[in-house]
Amino acid sequence: MATNMDRDAIRDAYEDVRSNLTDTEWVVFKFESSEIVVAAKGSGFEDFRQQFLDDERAFGYIRIQMGDEMSKRCKFLFLTWIGCDVGVMQRAKMSTDKSIMKEVISNFAAELTAECEADMDLNYFMEVLQKAQGANYGTGIRNEEN
Repeated sequence: MATNMDRDAIRDAYEDVRSNLTDTEWVVFKFESSEIVVAAKGSGFEDFRQQFLDDERAFGYIRIQMGDEMSKRCKFLFLTWIGCDVGVMQRAKMSTDKSIMKEVISNFAAELTAECEADMDLNYFMEVLQKAQGANYGTGIRNEEN
């Protein structure tokens, strides 16, 4: 059965994460039967990482603040989640489903695939984003004493 999705709802959620005018830092898309839907939106990495279960397939899109002492900028990461208890046929279908999602979710600095809780590490996500952005001259922490 072909995968469907509500492109308008997915695009709206994607734009919400990209907007500097909202507090939304992430969105998670899950499967309801053969349809990809917006499952959750929010802020805070801990809430994001709790959205992914071992028996589910999902996609995530998250804004993470990067930068150094002098400049801050948001970078975006696209996540494909294939839980460790997902069957072989559903795993195989994810490559096709991911290409459908990328027709809407098109602007991100890095892309990851995760399958267990240990993969959902903010420091690792930031490391991947740093590598994707090139040169890194600062710590990202402004020294308030100066």
